[in-house]
Amino acid sequence: MAAKDELGRRGEEIAAAFLARAGYSILDRNWRCRHGEIDVIAFDGRDIAFVEVKTRTSVLFGHPLEAITPQKMARLRRLAGVWCEEHLDEQRELHPGVRIRIDAIGIIAAPGQAPVVEHLKGVS
Repeated sequence: MAAKDELGRRGEEIAAAFLARAGYSILDRNWRCRHGEIDVIAFDGRDIAFVEVKTRTSVLFGHPLEAITPQKMARLRRLAGVWCEEHLDEQRELHPGVRIRIDAIGIIAAPGQAPVVEHLKGVS
């Protein structure tokens, strides 16, 4: 596996653990369909959060959240719509009044240091 892919997978692990510690229930990870992939889908109170995770080892080339472009957000909204078509009725039975949102998590995972996690709720 390429170093970039390993860093991305590590970041997704860190993000899922961060969300779980914050009380979220992880519904899905690396959910895929023919249109793409959602990194983490988690339940938070009344919200289903579709979470994009970006990880870098430094900010030398910018903060990881800067890598989430408007095009990436549009694709994430489409992917969330596909997931909802397949799963939202089931979630509504479990959690009446459920809402959806898109979150972003940026992680700076410098070698030899504890990762720094920034979580932005409702970015789109």
